[in-house]
Parts: sequence; C-alpha cells; structure tokens
Amino acid sequence: MTRNEDSKIIGIVHPICCGLDVHKESISACVIFPDKDGVDQYDIMVFGTFTDDLMRLRSWLLDHACPVVAMESTGIYWRPVHNVLEDAVLVVLVNARDIKNVPGRKTDIGDSKWLAGLLRHGLLRGSFIPLKEVREWRDLTRLRKQYVHTVGDYRKRTHKLFESANIKIDSVVSDLFGITGRNLMNLLVSDRESLILADIVLCVRGKLRGKEEELYRSIQGFFSEHHRFILKRLLNTIALLEEEISMFDAQIRHLMKDQNALLNRMKQAAGIADVSSCEILAELGPDLTEFPTGEAIASWAGLCPGNNESAGKRKSGRSPVRKHHLKTIMIEVAWAAIKKKVSYFKDKYYRLKARRGAKKSIVAIAHRILIGIYHVIKDGVEFRDLGEDYLTQRNKSLKLFQLRKQAQSLGFNLVPQTTR
Repeated sequence: MTRNEDSKIIGIVHPICCGLDVHKESISACVIFPDKDGVDQYDIMVFGTFTDDLMRLRSWLLDHACPVVAMESTGIYWRPVHNVLEDAVLVVLVNARDIKNVPGRKTDIGDSKWLAGLLRHGLLRGSFIPLKEVREWRDLTRLRKQYVHTVGDYRKRTHKLFESANIKIDSVVSDLFGITGRNLMNLLVSDRESLILADIVLCVRGKLRGKEEELYRSIQGFFSEHHRFILKRLLNTIALLEEEISMFDAQIRHLMKDQNALLNRMKQAAGIADVSSCEILAELGPDLTEFPTGEAIASWAGLCPGNNESAGKRKSGRSPVRKHHLKTIMIEVAWAAIKKKVSYFKDKYYRLKARRGAKKSIVAIAHRILIGIYHVIKDGVEFRDLGEDYLTQRNKSLKLFQLRKQAQSLGFNLVPQTTR
C-alpha cells in the first residue's frame, strides 16, 4: 500500500494544524501544512512562556492560517497558553495518558510533530474546557474545599494536643468545636490560673446542661503554659480559615446569583445541599453541549465501568479515570443520599450492597444521581425521586412468578388475598 492510499484510508481532518509540547519555560511548536503541490511541509519553532512570547506564538499561528492546535494537559502549564490562544484558534487539550509516543523519537520537537500528526488525522480526543466564567467558579469551589480540609487538619491537631495534656473534653461533648466546646477552649486559653465549677456552668449550652461536673472532671489534667500557647495559635488559625471560607461562600453565591433557579432544582435531589450544588455546577457549567448523553458525562467523571475486552473475554472493568473532582463530589453526595428515608436511592443501595458490596454500590448510586443532574441542567426538568417502593412495584410480576413457583415446589398454591 502506498503512502497516498494509506492517507486516504486514515483521512485528513485538519489540513493545517499545530502540535505544542508545553513545558514551564519553553514551548516546542510544529505546524503541518500543504504547499502548492500538496506536499506536506513542517515549520518548527521554539517559544518562551512569557506573555510576549506567547503573543508571538499566536501571531506565528495566524500567519500560517492555522485554525486548530493540540497540546498536552501538563499540570498547570497549559493554562497560560490557553489564555492567549483561546480567542484566536481552536485549542484541543489532550490527556497525556491518551498519547503514545513513537519509541526512539522522544524529544520535545518529536513530541510536537507527533501531536500535530495525530491531530491532523483526527486521532486526538480533546478534554472538556469550560467557559471562562465556569473556570472561575471552579477555582473558588476547589480552593474552598482545600480550606475546609485544612481546617479539619487543624482540628485534628487540637484533639491531639488535648490528649497530650490529659484533657478529655471530646469524651463528653459530641463536637469539640460546637458552642460548648469552643466556650471551654476559650476558657482554657484565658489567663486564669485556676478554673472552678461555676466557670464550667457558664460555658455549657443545649443538651450538655446537667453534665457540668463531668465536663469539669474532663479539664483536670496537665494543661501548662506550653499547651496554652499552642492552643491559642491553633484556635486563631482555625478562626482565620473559617472566616476565609465564609468569604468564599459569599463570593460563590455572588458569581452564581444568575443560576439560583438551576441550583434550587439541583437541591431537590437527595444528598445535594447548598455547597454540593455549587460544586457540581462549577465542575459542569450551566451548558452541557459538550456531553451528548448522560452516559457520556458519567464516563467523563469516572462513575461507570471501563471497557476492557479481548478475545471475547471480559477483563478488569475498572474505570480509567482514577481521580476526578466531580467523582469525589458525587460520592460524597451519594453517601448522604442513601441516608434519606423513603428514598429510591436508599432502597437501591441496599439491594446492590447485598450482591456487589458497599464501595461498588455507592459508585452506582453516584452514577444515577449524576444522570439525574445531567437532565436537570440540560433539559431544565425537576429532579424527581422515584420513591422507596419503585423497584418493588416494577418487579412485582416477576416476584409473584418466583413465589408461585416456589410454593408449587413445596406443594402449596399461591392464592391472592381478597379485600373485604
């Protein structure tokens, strides 16, 4: 087979295209274009990563009349390139795991030529890049979650500090950072030399009233000036982080104020509240034109099994998507959803758990919730819970057939009960 015949079979999707091998300090670019005789030509350049260098890259692409470029999603280094090229050309962001380089040609120039060649024949699958507004939402919600995790780390350090000082407040209160717990910690960091039972009584709130003596016993330990100094620093840091989180919440609500109707429809789903609805919308955006079906979005998020079959044998069906922000969010939502009483998701979870185990079952529940959210966003419909008895009613005829067959095998007849 000649080269021309092989090209016709594969097909050329983009006659003029460019591949970019992006690094922190340099970008290798390769443009493929046909000359007047139809022969493929390669123009290769190396650019810096400062903004003026990227503007020269943009002008270079426009001079070649290049309509599309492809680059790997290498960490955060693709973002500056995308910021400059977003309005000029179509940017195809490619996951590095989907690209296999030719052995023996592993150089920056070789990578850019390989990317350009794959792009030219339509062999690259671009990653989902949301609009600039949605990317700003993502930055806020993801950073907010990191702050929440950091607060959790500092709270764990506080628990460890109390154990090292024989302070057992968290053995009496269910939440050390509830109102009563915070009052007691503020009392411990005060400059008072000794504490009496009357001081504890002033700190107690809610259901803990009546446990003043037990709380007083819990603070009898070896709490020294050393512990007091560390506790002050921990509480100050926690207060600062909690204030920052509240500022994140206010900014997110402000930027998403035009999406309140959509957020309210999303919160009709079991397990979804204010924070999770904003996080899901920040990951997906209000326009899902990139995803033709709900199954496509579940595959993108890694919430469905992968396809791995060879010679008619089904191998590991583990999803190739190991880590995904939306996957983490939906798993958390699913754990909350199965706790809702008289819910389809609770009934479905326990049916699956008996056969498949807890982990696979919770992924299946997250998958179903995400499919519902997809239709809520794309079709503008209301989220509807099917109810606890949905599966029972749907399988009623099959269940009756099985019961009748079992009864006959035992020598009985199954007779329907008549209502009077």
